[in-house]
Amino acid sequence: MRDFAAEYRLLADRLMEKGLDVEQIKARLKAQEIETPSWGYSDAGTRFGRYPQAGAAVTAEEKLADAAQVHKYTGIAPGVAVHVKWDFPDGFDPAICQLAESLGVRIGAINPTCFSDEEGMMGTIANPDPRIRQRAVDHMLESIEIGRQAGSANLSLWFTDGTNYPGQDDILQRRRRVTESLQTVYAAMPESMQMLIEYKPFEPAFYHTDIADWGMAYLFAKSCGERAKVLVDLGHHLHGTNIEHLVAVLLDERMLGGFHFNNARYADDDLMIGSVNPYQDFLIFDQLVAAELRPDPAPIAYMIDQSLNVEPKIPGMIQSCLHIQRTYARALLVDRQALAQAQAEADIIAVGQVLTDAYQTDVEPLLVAVREELGLAPDPLAAYLNSGYQERIARERGIRSGGGGLG
Repeated sequence: MRDFAAEYRLLADRLMEKGLDVEQIKARLKAQEIETPSWGYSDAGTRFGRYPQAGAAVTAEEKLADAAQVHKYTGIAPGVAVHVKWDFPDGFDPAICQLAESLGVRIGAINPTCFSDEEGMMGTIANPDPRIRQRAVDHMLESIEIGRQAGSANLSLWFTDGTNYPGQDDILQRRRRVTESLQTVYAAMPESMQMLIEYKPFEPAFYHTDIADWGMAYLFAKSCGERAKVLVDLGHHLHGTNIEHLVAVLLDERMLGGFHFNNARYADDDLMIGSVNPYQDFLIFDQLVAAELRPDPAPIAYMIDQSLNVEPKIPGMIQSCLHIQRTYARALLVDRQALAQAQAEADIIAVGQVLTDAYQTDVEPLLVAVREELGLAPDPLAAYLNSGYQERIARERGIRSGGGGLG
């Protein structure tokens, strides 16, 4: 059995030799927050079918209860993002906020469900039919009111709008419709709320998507106002995209509003974060930490958005939270002074050594120390698996249909 206390003391001594403030690093880790998605606790699948699991959540109440388990054991997931039509099919009841609070969590980002109605086949806010565009806008206005009642700081927007064939619709006319719709919604938001605009290069539209990349999302956000930002979904990029580069640019422009953490092997696979290219995750966090250490850093909403099709929901979400926590910890260990000196001297070998030294550091002793100081179990996943909660919900809930989600 590992002696984490002894390992932590050795690691702390090593970090202090580099001039790193260990207590400040621990404070940042304790302050870390990641929202988990309500839809991640319900049955999901692919366009070919849905794969039911015993115990998967169906109601918003069950999703909050499951999310509370993730926060209980990780200590870093107090927010639960919701999808309006999936979670509140019969309308929003403010009592759900009190339930969340009693469970130790809160309602996080509000996601309007702008892609589930049959009439939106040709688009929602880009649709040529003004009546359909208005219905989508009305749904987003309803979502703003839900966010107002829930105290949510973020309206998170993603649209499937696009075309499948050249000439199917006028691309620039669609752009103007999107702009007009977003500006209408933005004007209705309270001062305490920001708009997060997500992008995606393809699917379900395969010729063009109306908000296809970060640049388009940036332009739409700028057309709305200073509380409109870009949301980066790690799976929504073409192969070879340098995500840490675009993250750095958006940070420099103060236009990065949030993240959807997941992984993709081929396209938008919504795989568990860390399952494909964990070093890229580290490089992204390296940019985030560098910006975080500057004066007056902009707040960023960190959210998980992954489709747990074959893995158990709650353990998969805990594992994802732990990967994000571990990656953040490693980025906090980058020797920024040594990195800046190596960059100034164009010492490529030294640059690589600084980054890989932080990335290859075993941060588990540091994280165990943080968890123990927060009163948490040193191994959150093992603690959850030993709690009996998974077996209980599988027994009590069984396999059912419903709950919202793609598939």
